[in-house]
Amino acid sequence: MKESLYLKKNCYLVAMALLPILLSACEQDDEGTPVVSQPVTITVENVLHSQPLVESGTFQGTGTPALILPGQSTSFQFSAAKGEAVTFATMYGWSNDLFFAPVNPGIPVYQANGTPIEGDVSAQVRLWDNGTRINQAPGASVNHPGIAETKNIAEVNGSDAQGNSYVPASQLVKATLKYEGNSVFTLTLENTSGGTANETPLSPGVWAVSYIVGGNLLNAAPLYTSGQPTANGLTNIAEMGNNAPLNTYLGTITGIFTPLSPVLVVIYNGIDNPIYKAGELDRGQGLRPLAQKGNADTLAAYLTGKPGIKAVYVLPAPTTKVLLPVIGSQAGGKVSQAIMVAPDDRLAIATMYGFSNDWFFATADNGVDAMQRGDISSSIHLYDNGTALNQFPGAGITQFNLAGTPLKESQPLAAVPNPNDFTTLPTIPNMIRVELK
Repeated sequence: MKESLYLKKNCYLVAMALLPILLSACEQDDEGTPVVSQPVTITVENVLHSQPLVESGTFQGTGTPALILPGQSTSFQFSAAKGEAVTFATMYGWSNDLFFAPVNPGIPVYQANGTPIEGDVSAQVRLWDNGTRINQAPGASVNHPGIAETKNIAEVNGSDAQGNSYVPASQLVKATLKYEGNSVFTLTLENTSGGTANETPLSPGVWAVSYIVGGNLLNAAPLYTSGQPTANGLTNIAEMGNNAPLNTYLGTITGIFTPLSPVLVVIYNGIDNPIYKAGELDRGQGLRPLAQKGNADTLAAYLTGKPGIKAVYVLPAPTTKVLLPVIGSQAGGKVSQAIMVAPDDRLAIATMYGFSNDWFFATADNGVDAMQRGDISSSIHLYDNGTALNQFPGAGITQFNLAGTPLKESQPLAAVPNPNDFTTLPTIPNMIRVELK
């Protein structure tokens, strides 16, 4: 009898201890039927295989062959953010292996205060020896390809290793910057060598702009490195004026780089997607700070406790806060959160495309069934919040995460087209992965 009372007492105590947990995991539907919540873990990962260059391309003359002769010029356009620079390379045509290029990391395009630089920037241009052919006296009679040698790239400053003389590069190539607005520049290269002791055609060339992340350029020397051997197709430009191999290489390291902001996760029931609705203007509830600055706290605070909202989470990366992309062999950032969901619950997320003016990733339409399991990345779309003037992603002077101040606009929220006015993006599952398990 005593043992039976003891067991009953302990069973009662265990039941009382479990009661809060059981109650928290159970709800009732409209007919009073218990609805049992289930645990699920949501994982969000930045799976973008990032590239270090924002943009790259080619330039050439207008004739056949496409040389830039003395007195002629060529231009190309590019976008850049504060701290980014533009670089290029073109052959000193009447040489064995000389080329013109700016000093690394290139020609700065903004002053320290963010004012665009315009006008003559020729002083940034230098003449370089590719180190693959012994130099001869420059001129129309130069012997291509000349005698091979193996030396590191070196600046030709007044004379080369064989004692041949050269006037400053800035007297042979005039470089002029023009700001077109909205972070877009035009660089014009003019062949001004005519009438000098170093008259020469310029070959078709290549150009590039590197991303800046945390104040550092991801690739501060995309075309050459002084004191190092030539590489990646630069020899084809320096010896033959053929820009195709180096342009092909640059294409393999040009693309998208973006972090993802702390992720907003909302569990809701019986209402429409509480984060956004395509075609509407921003609701003023906190999506704008998320889309422009990566700050999900305002919207999370607004949604918490509203009718139909069951739970709200903000998931920052454990150490870096933002989810960085895949960089070389370094895996992309990942964050997980355990949540409780029940039948008929919906789940919606939102996270900023960090290197944009106001783009954000979010579950499309009315979220997803919170009870499903597996990879739900196909349900994620990329949206333009319509509250800030767009610029090239990762190359905009007013992008908040590149030390800028977004320029206000008021447009309906809409999906970002791909390709868009600026670039071609990878598919969504190749940028962000969301899993429920």
